[in-house]
Amino acid sequence: MTEARPTPPTPPGPTTEHDERWWQDFLSNPDPAMGFVRRIFNSIPADPRCQMCAAPFGGAGRPIMRLIGKTQSAQNPNMCNACEKVLLQHHGGGEVEGTSLFADIRGSTAMAERMTPAEFRATLDRFYTAASKSVFDHGGMVDKFVGDELVAVFPPFLGANHPERALDAARDLLRATGHGTPDGPWVPVGAGLHTGRAWFGAIGEGNHVEITIVGDAINTTARLAAAAGAGEILVSAVAAEVIGLEPTLERRSLDLKGKELPTDVVVVRV
Repeated sequence: MTEARPTPPTPPGPTTEHDERWWQDFLSNPDPAMGFVRRIFNSIPADPRCQMCAAPFGGAGRPIMRLIGKTQSAQNPNMCNACEKVLLQHHGGGEVEGTSLFADIRGSTAMAERMTPAEFRATLDRFYTAASKSVFDHGGMVDKFVGDELVAVFPPFLGANHPERALDAARDLLRATGHGTPDGPWVPVGAGLHTGRAWFGAIGEGNHVEITIVGDAINTTARLAAAAGAGEILVSAVAAEVIGLEPTLERRSLDLKGKELPTDVVVVRV
């Protein structure tokens, strides 16, 4: 018997004042229930996951999710059908104070030259898995992977202390890739972390809607990641102050592309 196909979600209409109020309330108020659900789903070992609720799409988690009506969206593979439906109902977004984390492989071009295409792809897959786990374990969202780079966000609606959670995720990723071990990393990774105000919400048209975060704070994080050496997490002074990093840690003042004034950072290693 042929399996019935799910009914496509209704495309979003234009953003309304009601949608804007919904997003601002959603973004500004942490939902304990959502945090609890994410922790439960994240305990089921399977990737990839829904970037919103952490529902697993593969492995042992897949049949469990299907029993409760959660499947991977056909339009956006980063979300489950249930979370996508909510986003389609509330098209738009709002500004929120959050923390973003970028991390990428250092010297990936030279690495690719030394490997077969299949070997390099396997290395990227291993990095994606380690990065996703580190982010989800600390209540973050994987916005996307761009080549060899992780783009993750830690918005306040997923819990308080988002700068600390982002730093814990970055540290876990460095450990997972072998930094700080006698044998050294199996892949060299550098990361950038910054806290600031950004626009968070649902973008796209038709049935393809995805969640993203944009703004100058995100651009700053990308620049920090690009400036980080292997094994380094460059934490902006703004985020470092909120976290309360030790004053004995190394400090740098960087001239980042597109920034008129130098950007002060604290260097964290594992």
